[in-house]
Amino acid sequence: MVRHGSTPERPPPRAARLGEIQPFHVMQLLNRARELEARGRDIVHMEIGEPDFPTAGPLVSAAVDSLHRGNTGYTPAGGLPTLREAIAGHYAESSGVDVPAERIFVTPGASGALMVAMALLLDSGQRVLLPDPGYPCNRNFVRHLDGVPVSVPVAAETGFQPTLADLERYWHEDCVAAIVGSPANPTGTVMALSQLAAVRDWLVARGAALVVDEIYHGLTYGVDLRSALAVRDDVFIVNSFSKYFGMTGWRLGWLVVPPGYEGAAMRLAQNLYIAAPTPSQHAALACFTLQARTEFEARRQLFLERRDFLMPALEELGFGIPARPEGAFYIYADCGALGWDGATLSTRLLEEAGVAITPGLDFGSNGTDRFVRLAYTSSLERLHEGVRRMRAWLAS
Repeated sequence: MVRHGSTPERPPPRAARLGEIQPFHVMQLLNRARELEARGRDIVHMEIGEPDFPTAGPLVSAAVDSLHRGNTGYTPAGGLPTLREAIAGHYAESSGVDVPAERIFVTPGASGALMVAMALLLDSGQRVLLPDPGYPCNRNFVRHLDGVPVSVPVAAETGFQPTLADLERYWHEDCVAAIVGSPANPTGTVMALSQLAAVRDWLVARGAALVVDEIYHGLTYGVDLRSALAVRDDVFIVNSFSKYFGMTGWRLGWLVVPPGYEGAAMRLAQNLYIAAPTPSQHAALACFTLQARTEFEARRQLFLERRDFLMPALEELGFGIPARPEGAFYIYADCGALGWDGATLSTRLLEEAGVAITPGLDFGSNGTDRFVRLAYTSSLERLHEGVRRMRAWLAS
């Protein structure tokens, strides 16, 4: 008989990769902001990449109607056929490209799409090139599959987007893919289609693939941005219903795979998550109606107004904005001239001024310690209040 406590217990097993997966600091900062709010503090939120608008009415109505009709079972692993067709129609209308619905896989968020894309491409020990600064979770998707994320430092002079020279500098024969974002998080900058085509051609010549994160498509200002599918058919496209369509909590995205990957992607979908959430898929069908799209465009105009207020306001406070954001809802700002590193500034602004922003360290190591990311996902009135508080705090 084994007596509990008689001998020291061995620690439970832990995968070695866990030591390489860093926390997402913005979520920790958000948790702290919620704690302060629970104590009665008023916090201006500019840290989280979540639109402040509720899910559009037509989408909620579509979901409720589908629930009343009893649509609560699994869908096919690739997604509702009608939704895959609707997404294909969206590409035809917005980018002038013909994408067969069979190449479109509806996923549990864009995270599910990235996981499938990496599983399709990556074996243990192989490398993936990632812009630095860039979306932090991408490198963790690579690590999760025992791959090696390779940070590629990118410069403000190129809009924090990688050039062929950047990729060449960090290329290794074990590289199987590069992930780029356009519009990008945290910078809000975009890549020209000609540059995307050049990057794709360079990678394919070396036996590697291009994965393009397009989850902020639709949220652009002053630029007519088409999908990378408009220039090349064999790129992997990750997209989401969270940002332009405002369905963050519904957890729905999609992946477009190149021809020839359909069968493997279907097998992965069947095994990794069975199917994306059914009510969310029925709600998403309404995204492509005229009523919903009119609402989305009105919201995009509000984001534009917020950006055009916040950029000069930050510059007046002493922040530098080395690359003009043309999409998403972020401003990547240099706080070095203020005498603070981004992590200290973010912490002190939250604790002392009640303003939540994101430290640049979340997004890599390429000079990110002197940067912060501010999201204009709060109302214009709240952004004015946040700037007022920052001005008063900096003056003190």
